[in-house]
Amino acid sequence: MRSIRKIYNAPKVNMGGIILDQPLPYQEVDQIDPFLLVHHWHRNHKGGERQNDMGVGPHPHRGFAPVTFIFKGGVHHQDSRGNNSIIIEGGTQWMNSGMGIVHSERPIREIAEKGGEFEIIQFWVNAPSKNKMDPPSYQPLTFDETPTVTSPDKKVKIYVVAGSLKGVEGKIDTYSPLLTLRLDIKKGGKIDIPIPTNYNAFLYQLDGSLKINNSKVTVGKDFTWFYNDGKSITIEGIENTRAILLAGEPIGEKIESYGPFVMNTQTEIMQAMRDYQQGKMGVLIEEFE
Repeated sequence: MRSIRKIYNAPKVNMGGIILDQPLPYQEVDQIDPFLLVHHWHRNHKGGERQNDMGVGPHPHRGFAPVTFIFKGGVHHQDSRGNNSIIIEGGTQWMNSGMGIVHSERPIREIAEKGGEFEIIQFWVNAPSKNKMDPPSYQPLTFDETPTVTSPDKKVKIYVVAGSLKGVEGKIDTYSPLLTLRLDIKKGGKIDIPIPTNYNAFLYQLDGSLKINNSKVTVGKDFTWFYNDGKSITIEGIENTRAILLAGEPIGEKIESYGPFVMNTQTEIMQAMRDYQQGKMGVLIEEFE
């Protein structure tokens, strides 16, 4: 069983006027290779707004995969490659930004106009240098399309987005070996989750309370980072809990980043900025009903 390296509660951050919980990066923890960032955004919208005034408008990315897990409401994704996609709660939007793409991420029209609960987690997965200039791709995955694993006691359901768990294969194509899971744990539910020993791994809780490895009790917004010294972790629901588990094989390459660009050298960052300014990542003119 993997031992626990660190547990901390995610601090609040202000990202352009949007208040988020940010478990990663955190103080001295810049990244957990290959994961660069984790943001948790939860808000009750009042309604009476325009969709194009909400969320995040057109912006570029290069060199990594921004991924969104939708827990409440829905996200309208549009990009400069012509993708126009709405995914509602329980689904995933996985975008390999590759050589460069411009996209927008906005709450769905119904929430803008009528109000409602909106909750997402977005995380960034680095790409190996050999893939940073690949053609971009967008992979939508609905709740119904997501493969699942259920605990023997039927109280834990795991949604396998990418990677392999107990013989169940996720449907997302990734740059490097990953295991990305959404966990729905009922009170009293217990399960052992195998993780390849060479994968870095951490758990983030949206809410609830868990007992991890039969010892540590964690609560909502807690981030638990594990050592690579075992083949699995065990979780047990003290309360009903929603969580994500992200694990992946380290890429082990130097990173240079600036805003929405993640490359390997400062020269590549400067080139990304020039390419975006010259329109080489495409142009997004959003369309709304």
